[in-house]
Amino acid sequence: MRIGLRIMHRLVDWLIYPLLYYVVRYRRRVVRKNLTNAFPDRSPKEIRRIERRFYRQFCDTIMEALYGYLMTDHQMRQHVVFHHAEEANRLIDAAGGGILMLAHMGNWEWMASIQQWLSPGVIELNVYRRLNNRLADRLMLAIRAKRGGRCVEKQRILREMVRYRAEHQPITVGLLSDQKPRPQVTRTWVPFLNQETGFLDGGEVLAKKFNYPVIYLFITRPKRGYYEVDLRVLSDQPQTTAEGDITRAYANILEENILRQPDLWLWSHNRWKWPKPKQDN
Repeated sequence: MRIGLRIMHRLVDWLIYPLLYYVVRYRRRVVRKNLTNAFPDRSPKEIRRIERRFYRQFCDTIMEALYGYLMTDHQMRQHVVFHHAEEANRLIDAAGGGILMLAHMGNWEWMASIQQWLSPGVIELNVYRRLNNRLADRLMLAIRAKRGGRCVEKQRILREMVRYRAEHQPITVGLLSDQKPRPQVTRTWVPFLNQETGFLDGGEVLAKKFNYPVIYLFITRPKRGYYEVDLRVLSDQPQTTAEGDITRAYANILEENILRQPDLWLWSHNRWKWPKPKQDN
């Protein structure tokens, strides 16, 4: 399996990365703009270095996600290690559930393997948006469900959480919370990477409604094809927090995570497409 992974990475180096970066030039303008605005103190040379590293990581993520479907649970545990799982499980077990907030860092598709690190009997729900391409949607569902988790569309997640609580079934709810919300409905704006940035607050809303602990997945990559995830508690009693506190805590720790290894974040996402409305300034 390790030999196969190395061959896959060589394919990225020799074909996929050069094609995507130099020929297709996939979202190069968006990536360059995002990096330049996020790191105004970096030189153009440093920006380009992060940019190239990001594209390699992005290509790795795509190929690793596909390749991960063939990996056994034991092999996956060797490539993705979750730290402080005992403390996270203690909080989740006590509350009957938990909110797992993560971001498009490293290989986020492999983070579904957290199911193997949860207490026996806990069901992992992954919130997702249906893709327009039916084939791509089925592929994504298959990849994310391979480790035992269940994908639930965002419109149905509240209903599913209510049902599982009524059945006394412990769950975790995984949310990729770094996507851009529409400014008209954004309630929390945070100084983030040198820009005023709106954040989705769905994780905070769900946590407060069910009083589930909120845990952030702090993702780092010690070496290619291997990831370490530090499970950091953002709140163990969300109903006692002020409005926006959990969302701001998420934004702050995400920024720390990005600054640790900038190339791991998804810079090709047009994150700052919509500025903060003037009436909110």
